[in-house]
Amino acid sequence: MPLDPDSVRRIALLARLEVTAAELAATCEQLNGILAMVERMQAADTRHVEPMSHAQDMVLRLRDDEVTEPDRRELLLSVAPQTEDGLYLVPRVIE
Repeated sequence: MPLDPDSVRRIALLARLEVTAAELAATCEQLNGILAMVERMQAADTRHVEPMSHAQDMVLRLRDDEVTEPDRRELLLSVAPQTEDGLYLVPRVIE
């Protein structure tokens, strides 16, 4: 469904874009080109295409899951104004 100049004006208004009369024809042609490309892409048969997380087939280097920082929980809790059962107590904000 190609866009007409009135539709492009309305889209520009909703998007808060200023499209001059001189730009209207070019903008209409560009948007119609984009919509035509989307239609061609939707027509492609993708039933046998596996979903992928990245465009390139790559494997991330993973590091070992090991603790590298010392446990400073007690130290950090000791400087808090109020704690209870190992948690920080904060004033109620929402009533």
